[in-house]
Amino acid sequence: MDLFVDSAGPLLTALGTTIVMALVAGAGALVLGTLVAAARISPVPVLRGAAWAYTQFFVNVPLLALLILAVFALPDAGLIMPLAPTTVLVLALYEAAYVAEAVRSGVNTVGNGQIEASRALGLTLGQTLRLVVLPQSLRAAVQPIGNVMIALTMNTALAAAVGVVELTSAVNKLNLVQAQPILVFTAAGLVYMVLALVIGLGAGRLERKAAIVR
Repeated sequence: MDLFVDSAGPLLTALGTTIVMALVAGAGALVLGTLVAAARISPVPVLRGAAWAYTQFFVNVPLLALLILAVFALPDAGLIMPLAPTTVLVLALYEAAYVAEAVRSGVNTVGNGQIEASRALGLTLGQTLRLVVLPQSLRAAVQPIGNVMIALTMNTALAAAVGVVELTSAVNKLNLVQAQPILVFTAAGLVYMVLALVIGLGAGRLERKAAIVR
């Protein structure tokens, strides 16, 4: 245990980086994913096509490949950003595709009668989506979105591959010094498990509070 005590400072800093990355990327993914989901159910063919292409691209391309491309290829194109913000941006764009699919699945819980009633009341398409469809879809998709956030938190570990010093990177450096992989990586796995449990329990509690009584 002394090795963790001696390295507590760098490990806690790296854990903080992981949590901040997950929070910022998660917020971005939630906002962008909701917009993409709205475009997927839009009657405008161009929007539907663009949203479909977006989700298909990010769902079918490995996150690690996207991270490497963003970190090493974009600077050659003249787009230079710090490592951490670049990683957060890629995570948000990637996970937004999964959020969009989760929200779109929630759309199926909204009855056609409610949409027809909104039209009868004179609501525009944008108002119907914003006031009727999306709020109920988000409430119905709380648990799937929670699962996406858990996956996002786990995926922050890939940031180590492009040089971001987060929890996995810090733990790997500690192992290189101490040469105790079982102890070190088991402890790291437990930390990730705790983060996943917190998100899962929070999503479950939110789902119960947001449940739609029909």
